[in-house]
Amino acid sequence: MFDLSGRVAIVTGTSRGLGQYMGRALAKAGADLVITSRKLESLEDFRCEIEKLGRQALPVELDVRDYASIQRMVDRAIGHYGRIDILVNNAGCNVRKPSVEITWDDWNLVLDTNLRGTFFVSQAVARHMIPRRYGRIINIGSVTSVFGYAGLAPYCASRGGTRQLTMSLADDWGRYGITVNCLAPGWFKTAQNAIMYENQEWVDYLIDRIPLKRVGQPTDLDGAVVFLASEASGYITGQTLLVDGGISTGATRALPKKPATP
Repeated sequence: MFDLSGRVAIVTGTSRGLGQYMGRALAKAGADLVITSRKLESLEDFRCEIEKLGRQALPVELDVRDYASIQRMVDRAIGHYGRIDILVNNAGCNVRKPSVEITWDDWNLVLDTNLRGTFFVSQAVARHMIPRRYGRIINIGSVTSVFGYAGLAPYCASRGGTRQLTMSLADDWGRYGITVNCLAPGWFKTAQNAIMYENQEWVDYLIDRIPLKRVGQPTDLDGAVVFLASEASGYITGQTLLVDGGISTGATRALPKKPATP
């Protein structure tokens, strides 16, 4: 039920980070890939790696903020493979600032990439999934899809929107055999947020709030993304799967023990 042999998966934003890990997991499960980045040359090493696993990897230039770029990417994927079975909407960005310092352009950058891009890539791919009456769409959200954090207003808005978008598209396209789910990682160290992990006091505080007492490792997403892409999740749609070590339970730093009353 977890075998993806014969399937074709698009994974957006695969020049680095979690996108590569998820693409690698799908390839190991048997899928051939379409890998994307705004800079085509940044995909060459990953393409070679996937081909060494015995799978195909088609590199395609994509800017999810550009409607024409989205259409070209999907046309290229269909022209090469003839089908798209799985879409992982991973491409994203963030701007960290106090809310009073967020600019109009900051807001547009994050929302256009994370939310508008996710919708229009999904739309372009669904147009090919609908006639075949089959598809798996996995939108990448975040623990901020359900929690708010200071200094991340546009990002939280975009990821909360991703969760709501997921439910809407699941209702819209379920009749065509397409499932749409949101995979929401918790705190994972990536190139995008590495600077935050340089503050050891913050890291210690974060880990104390995670029931499993560690931040996520990239491979912690492997099973979840394969599950949502496979037949095993065929009756699951419109859902948000948090892979967060339990931080969404609302755990807080333990209070120091008071000395025993004499």
